[in-house]
Amino acid sequence: MSLYIRDPKVNDLADELMRHLGSKTKTEAVRYALESALKQANEKPSLKERVRKYQEEIAALGPKNPNFDEKAFMDEMWEY
Repeated sequence: MSLYIRDPKVNDLADELMRHLGSKTKTEAVRYALESALKQANEKPSLKERVRKYQEEIAALGPKNPNFDEKAFMDEMWEY
């Protein structure tokens, strides 16, 4: 099966990658690029894992004080 690239910019990128990698064909270069992109995507933490990280950081700050008056705090900071 042959590889036909219609977009001139994509074709130029494939040529550039082919030269950079020293591959014999564009197909090899495109395969390498796609495999690299998939590997990178699979190594990226999931949204659930990223959210959990932030939740843990927030939980480490301690419980929220229900009696804390944020308006009074801000007024005091701004000397009102």
